Amino acid sequence: MKESNPRFLTDYDLYLWSEGSHYRSWEKMGAHLVEVGGFAGTRFAVWAPNARSVSVIGDFNGWNDTAHYMNNLGDSGVWELFIPGVGQGALYKYAIHSQWNGHGAEKTDPFGFACEIRPKSASMVWDISGYQWGDDDWMAHRGRRQGVKAPLSFYEVHLGSWMRAQEEGNRWLTYRELAPKLAAYVSEMGFTHVELLPVSEHPLDASWGYQTVGYYAPTSRFGTPQDFMFLVDTLHQAGIGVVLDWVPAHFPRDGHGLGSFDGTHLYEHDDPRKREHQDWGTFIFNYGRHEVKNFLLSNALFWLEVYHIDGLRVDAVASMLYLDYSREEGEWIPNQYGGRENLEAIDFLKRFNEVVYAEHPSAMTIAEESTAWPMVSRPTYLGGLGFGYKWNMGWMHDTLLYFSKDPIHRKYHHGTLTFSLLYAFHENFILPFSHDEVVHGKGSMIGKMPGDDWQKFANLRLLYGYMFLHPGRKLLFMGCELGQRAEWNHESSIEWDLLQVPKHRGLQRWVQDLNHFFRSEPAAHELDFQPDGFRWIDCNDSQQSTLVFMRRGQHEADVLVCALNFTPVVRHHYRIGMPFGGYWREVLNSDADLYGGSGQGNLGGVRTTSVGAHGFPQSIAITLPPLGSVVFKPAEEPAAFVETQ
Repeated sequence: MKESNPRFLTDYDLYLWSEGSHYRSWEKMGAHLVEVGGFAGTRFAVWAPNARSVSVIGDFNGWNDTAHYMNNLGDSGVWELFIPGVGQGALYKYAIHSQWNGHGAEKTDPFGFACEIRPKSASMVWDISGYQWGDDDWMAHRGRRQGVKAPLSFYEVHLGSWMRAQEEGNRWLTYRELAPKLAAYVSEMGFTHVELLPVSEHPLDASWGYQTVGYYAPTSRFGTPQDFMFLVDTLHQAGIGVVLDWVPAHFPRDGHGLGSFDGTHLYEHDDPRKREHQDWGTFIFNYGRHEVKNFLLSNALFWLEVYHIDGLRVDAVASMLYLDYSREEGEWIPNQYGGRENLEAIDFLKRFNEVVYAEHPSAMTIAEESTAWPMVSRPTYLGGLGFGYKWNMGWMHDTLLYFSKDPIHRKYHHGTLTFSLLYAFHENFILPFSHDEVVHGKGSMIGKMPGDDWQKFANLRLLYGYMFLHPGRKLLFMGCELGQRAEWNHESSIEWDLLQVPKHRGLQRWVQDLNHFFRSEPAAHELDFQPDGFRWIDCNDSQQSTLVFMRRGQHEADVLVCALNFTPVVRHHYRIGMPFGGYWREVLNSDADLYGGSGQGNLGGVRTTSVGAHGFPQSIAITLPPLGSVVFKPAEEPAAFVETQ
């Protein structure tokens, strides 16, 4: 006689789950379409160790919490049930009654692969297998495209507001509608990667995905799981990597979510001094619980394996590292040694990085960490946290502070600009101008720039030039390349119509050329994380508010000399010491007519003379444009070159 409800999770599965090392637990937990005893249906499994009873409710049983009680698999706390006849697209939740207080709640599946669109909140049975990927070439060569010597330039995107169908009531575009448009634009602009704000299912649009409920479900706002696979696949086939913002730092309080899941504080801490993020009104994961760590570690691998994601950018790492994060004295509990470090979270982050890089060496992990925590992007075996890269929040804050100053006052803040080179090589840094800088009253990037409209655009071109010439990988939020004047609004598209205006189109072209320059010039990226890749020529001319430095590649011939003028005054006959003599071609000029500048420049290049400067026996005398950046590269002297010095 056939058993109608045989075990789906083995004892070994349950052992690994309880130990915290079942790294592909999504293959067993959640809802899976299977056949049992000749009957097609769905196998459900959920972790609720403190429940008195758990039942599956859904549109297939009239949401009756007595129709399908689940089987308790003992000390593991896992409950399981096969229900015949339940198929693709069925809506369901778990009705959980606590053994401690009789508390009852209807919960979304933590491992659910798809969800209803908000404000509805049921999980959907969904088969995530069977998609025919076409990105074999990308996946095979991903390692060299994402390594520490590869030029990485990220275009940060919120899918719900990058582009909308404004002619159709401002509706969202679907994953499949977005795919070719986004791939074509990012390719044209020269970015190497798209970084997506969280796509995991979330109930509140205004959270931009950072208050996640469905950790295993790409949001249904834009289509099905296979539709999201199509988006990733399309980007890969265009040679573009995909990074996801991932949020293991906290989760929202919504009643159908993870909070008080089985009537107890299961995923979050029991003690409110460790349980709640006061700034965000959210719960903090209990990183000391094996099953919770397992849930998150599995989720990281899930996105990398099921959806071919190339990297995970971990949000709000600082909030995880410190027990007293945004708390007053008496509102937090010291660790066992009396310190403020969250030892359980530190252990989790190290393990996360170890697991990701062990399983997927060509993937990458990125930390948004806003403090001076040491060795964030250094291997765990050296005492680091193990991330591949870290956002350079200090550089971002200092640079924007400097650029906010009227140029006449910048000479008094020169050190704000040069300070970043004291620590630029302590981590594998990414230089971010992200969504966080253009919301909540902070204004747009163009709005942060001082002066009249011409100066604003010149300043912004100079800012982006400085970013692309400074050591570190690059990240720019959508719309910032257009000089969008309004703050980012998640409820509407970015202002594409601005491209009809020449100065906005010129700024976009400048970002495009910077990307292609950054990728094509070894000196601009090869040694981004090594002191040998950078040398000051002159960082002390605060009176004129100028900077001159060299960038170097692995080969001696790969040299760039960069000069930047942070005032609106043209510097004629500005002398720069050069590392060797000969002809130097002007390869970038932010003040070119093409970009909306005033056209001040050096007629294509200059030749050195035997006049010593900045410790070098050879030098050039150039025109340094107003609020401009110029870059020179050694080259053969053109036959028609006329000496202008």
